[in-house]
Amino acid sequence: MSTWQNDKRWSDLFLPEIKQILGSYLIGEPPQEEDAERNTDLIVLRMEAVRIGCRVRKHEYLARYPDEFTIREGRPSGIKTELTKIIEGWGDYFFYGFSNQTETELDAWMLGDLRVFRVWFMRYLAKHQGQLPGAAQNNHDQSSCFRAFSIRALPSNFLIGRQLAPEHCC
Repeated sequence: MSTWQNDKRWSDLFLPEIKQILGSYLIGEPPQEEDAERNTDLIVLRMEAVRIGCRVRKHEYLARYPDEFTIREGRPSGIKTELTKIIEGWGDYFFYGFSNQTETELDAWMLGDLRVFRVWFMRYLAKHQGQLPGAAQNNHDQSSCFRAFSIRALPSNFLIGRQLAPEHCC
């Protein structure tokens, strides 16, 4: 059975690459007067903590689910999982990627705005009499369950950045 610790250890292998990608979206060039008057060559877009949830899936799932992302909804232990934390208001962004075949780097990824996701999620609940959006699915080893969401179902401003796998590009 896959444990949280094993899942985290595997996905943490991709953190250096994820940090490089996020830097290009969360660090910007300031206006010229910032450089001239305040010794500022780069600027972080926000000064308070920016919380980013990251999930990386194995390459085998990329061909089947290139336009979906999943968020863990439950574990048999009953521990609070990502979907509950997101709906409670935790997290600003969500990074979701797929490893390459050798599991040495990312083949595809997307960066989403969790504020947009929360508003969409709540509106969906209200419009559909409390029915949860997305499709429920269990992990094959029963270690957790997920909700799968289609990127196309969300508002266009949810998606901040995306890199498609070479075989899905152009």
